[in-house]
Amino acid sequence: MPPACFFFLSFLLPLTTIAFIAILNALTFPRLKFSQPKETPFVSVLIPVRNEADNIAETVQSLLRQDYPNLEIILLDDHSTDQSVEIANQIAGGHPCFKFIHGETLPAGWLGKPWACQQLSKQSAGDYLLFADADVRWKPNGISFLMAEAQRSRADLLTAWTTQITKTWGERLVVPLIGFAIQAYLPILFVHHLPFKDFAAANGQCLLFRRDAYQAVGGHAANPNSILDDMRLAHAIKQHRLRLRAVEANGFIQTRMYRNWEQTRDGFAKNILAGHGNSILLLSASTMFHWWVFILPPALTLFLLLSSRQQEAIPFGLFSMLGVAIRALTAAVTRQRIRDSIFMPVSVFLITLIAAHSVHWHISGGPYWKGRIIPQ
Repeated sequence: MPPACFFFLSFLLPLTTIAFIAILNALTFPRLKFSQPKETPFVSVLIPVRNEADNIAETVQSLLRQDYPNLEIILLDDHSTDQSVEIANQIAGGHPCFKFIHGETLPAGWLGKPWACQQLSKQSAGDYLLFADADVRWKPNGISFLMAEAQRSRADLLTAWTTQITKTWGERLVVPLIGFAIQAYLPILFVHHLPFKDFAAANGQCLLFRRDAYQAVGGHAANPNSILDDMRLAHAIKQHRLRLRAVEANGFIQTRMYRNWEQTRDGFAKNILAGHGNSILLLSASTMFHWWVFILPPALTLFLLLSSRQQEAIPFGLFSMLGVAIRALTAAVTRQRIRDSIFMPVSVFLITLIAAHSVHWHISGGPYWKGRIIPQ
């Protein structure tokens, strides 16, 4: 085979594989539906709160509007240094479903979020435990629809990929890549039907456990120092031969994760290296792969067009269009702006900056997030 064929195949094969997974997931990934649960077991909504003054008012308001009839909502103040707790208390207004607790001192060997979730689980009484982040906003029927899906799928752990709210350009170009990664790289049929933990995924923004399943895998205490506690819990569910199911939130559960480029960069940087097994080599290989398939084709297309070599530019133009089309499909499925897909090369470049920031943090002692060093 001529060298040129190998060169073209190095773009075609990965892009068509990614496209196939994205199309398959678009057809098979479950979405939350207008469906009420047949039964209404007691649900504990468990939310750790640390310096969430920008988000907590909308979160509490959305929880107050829930139509699910049998729940408690417990917020744990994880030593906030802002007005998060005061705002939450004011909005809740003494509602009987709400309970506020103060977190204990972080013990050795624990990271902040797992420790907060562990304390919340101990204070809860629900048959189901719904762990959610303080920046998650719920449509009035969000918990009802989630419970209906949990009953339909008979899930021991049901995780929802929340619909991301993005406004600034830093958010718009980076945050939707969460949905892109899930929809284009992880066949949901494998997650649901293969027993291997490598095909496990979960979103810590929304984790709905049956209580006995959570206890069976050891809860958050099983991985007290993992920054990817959601993924570790998903792995444990698979290892215990329990039922893991995932659903696309379909707009019923929403999240505004960050509000500018700096927050987006730091938020992604604290996780991206851990997501690559804390291996700088693996993160570098991943970065080079994404440059190869999403940046090099449009760069070569532009170079060849400027060099008046239009015929040679055609295949690279097609590869570029395929990359944008994949990004557009995942944007449509996850309710993101389809038009932002044309900036996929820019998004990959920004992820490269985030990866470099993460490596710098790793070398200098670990990510610094909400006033705490996260050891790696």
